[in-house]
Amino acid sequence: MKRINHGIALSLVYLLAFNTQLFGWGAVGHMAVAYIAYNRLTPATKSRVRTLLKQNPDYNKWVGMVPAGTAPKFRYRMIFMIASTWPDQIKSETGYTDDGPDPHGNRPDGASSSLNIGYSDHLHHKYWHFVDTPFSQDGTALPAIPSPNAETQIATFRAVLGTSPAGDVKSYDLVWLLHLVGDVHQPLHSSTRVSSTDPDGDSGGNNVKLCASPCRSELHGFWDGLPGTGSDPNTAVAYAKTLAAVNAADGSDLDATHWIKESFDDAKTFVYVTPIGAGDGPFTTTAAYRAAARKLAKERVALAGARLANLLNDELK
Repeated sequence: MKRINHGIALSLVYLLAFNTQLFGWGAVGHMAVAYIAYNRLTPATKSRVRTLLKQNPDYNKWVGMVPAGTAPKFRYRMIFMIASTWPDQIKSETGYTDDGPDPHGNRPDGASSSLNIGYSDHLHHKYWHFVDTPFSQDGTALPAIPSPNAETQIATFRAVLGTSPAGDVKSYDLVWLLHLVGDVHQPLHSSTRVSSTDPDGDSGGNNVKLCASPCRSELHGFWDGLPGTGSDPNTAVAYAKTLAAVNAADGSDLDATHWIKESFDDAKTFVYVTPIGAGDGPFTTTAAYRAAARKLAKERVALAGARLANLLNDELK
């Protein structure tokens, strides 16, 4: 019964968090990235990861979220997968708050935006989840990219992996990295379309109204949900098992600026194309658009998992 209640609680976490604004792949996508990565970790890296994850204040809750019937040898993998969703979980947890000048906490503001102090930091830092790299299809002037963002924070957190920081900073940074590597492989987390309608950008497609099959409220949500919806880790495992193997050279590219540029280019090539027209819609997707989107999502999730594993194997001490 305890596990069932925790599962319901996790579902509510995502329901509440995603009713306001969507960030990164949904839970299934993030857990699929983590599943792929965990299977590629060396025994030494797995041991280090397990020790660090236990420092997270929600670790015991994660243990309770492991699906009933999971074989003991797979329990740590499930916990690793669930941990990858923690930066989204805290958006609806008591004690964590938005920050910054934006009413929804989506823009950085001042020194607190770049904090890296471990679990005593109770800010959501929602702007860490994406890089608003702007482009325009109508000639509208491009705004500056807000900072800090996903790119700056990935660099900050990676720098800590090989050090011995005080307290729980490395654990905090690890959990954020599990999430952010997945985030920046989602095209709408590395781009924002600037136009006369949205001179400051369309918030990574969150402003673009969309009716797909089934209907969703906006373009960002459609792309987030491509790997699947819900919060069941077994759904993520099933999805991950459908993904093709990643080219070794691509999986070994650990330059986050390359990952972000790939996603940015993909946004222009696959996201903001017919039937997604100028303005904020609403637009109705086609079968061809949805098929191309599903194919790209599979490629990006698989790449994120391989790169996350290589990053941790190479850099975590």
